[in-house]
This record gives sequence, structure tokens and C-alpha cells, in this order.
Amino acid sequence: MTNETLLLGLPAQVNAHCRVLVLGSMPGMASLQAARYYAHPRNRFWPLLGALCGFDPALDYPLRLARLQQAGVGLWDVIGRCRRRGSLDAAIVRGSEVANPLPELLGRLPHLRAIACNGAAAAQAFERHVRPALPAGHGVTVLALPSTSPANAAWSFARLLDEWRRLAPWLPVAEQSISAVPGRGDRPGQAPGR
Repeated sequence: MTNETLLLGLPAQVNAHCRVLVLGSMPGMASLQAARYYAHPRNRFWPLLGALCGFDPALDYPLRLARLQQAGVGLWDVIGRCRRRGSLDAAIVRGSEVANPLPELLGRLPHLRAIACNGAAAAQAFERHVRPALPAGHGVTVLALPSTSPANAAWSFARLLDEWRRLAPWLPVAEQSISAVPGRGDRPGQAPGR
């Protein structure tokens, strides 16, 4: 892939009862090719949200999406299209980003209480492209959380879970046991991607 390739993101997975919106930066190549959020097998997103929301992260993809929505969690990305070589956020060609219409979406989510930026690149893109367009006093908590990507190998699953527990006040299901996914994605040197 050259930096001349234009990448188009995935559609939002959000319903009207969304209380927490998780925003990535731009899906990695594994996710774009599979047309599924967090499709890279080493990404810790699904085990993490499964633990927080009380569902089995091994469920088929449509069932995982349904369980997230039942828990009031929606998914999308800050960037809707961009040019990038590979899967790393650092390879996004600066100035090629076109943000998704997040302010419009947020205006249609009356129950939204928190936005969780999955990683530093998502948080930075949110600050550049979205926050300036939000009305003052919008009342939504914005959290910059550590990336679930395997490129973030310095963070163990347990450490990620501790940080992502900051979403607990807006999640209706108590955290379940994570013994089914011990150490998943904790080994250094794994291939990056979302």
C-alpha cells in the first residue's frame, strides 16, 4: 500500500440508547479488510469490553455488536477517511484526514454521557477535528484511554482493564470474571493493527 491509497472507514455502530461512544482513530488494515471493528486477532478491545460489559468476547461479531449496544456502548472512529501506509496511526498522512460527522451524531444521542478515545491518536484527532465543533457545556465526559492495539504492547491486559474501568459508571452490567482471557495480547513483539 502506498501513501496514495485513500482509506474509507467503517460505518458507525450506534443506537439511540448509546451512553458511551468508543472512538478509534481509523481502523487498521485487518479491520478494513474484514469490515469489522477491532478485527486484528491480537487487539484487546473485545476481551476488554467483554469483561466490562459481561459478554463472551468469542461470540460471533454481530452478537458482540448487539451485546455492546445492549450495554449502551457505540463504536465509531474520529477519522472517516485518510491516506495511510499500513495500519499504524503514525503512518496516517497528516492533512489527508477527513473527520466523521461526530458533532451531528452526538446531537442525536440524548443519553450519551461519555466518549472514550481508544488511544492517543484517537484522542489527538478528537481534539483537532471534533472538540472545536462541540457546543460549550455539552456535558459529555471525554476520556483519553490507552490503546487496545497490539502495537501498545507495553500495556498488559490487566493494566488496560484498570484504565478502561473508568467507563464503569456508565455501564449497566457489572464487570465479569476475565479468567477466560488471561494475558491475551500481553506478549511483546506482536504485529500492530486494530
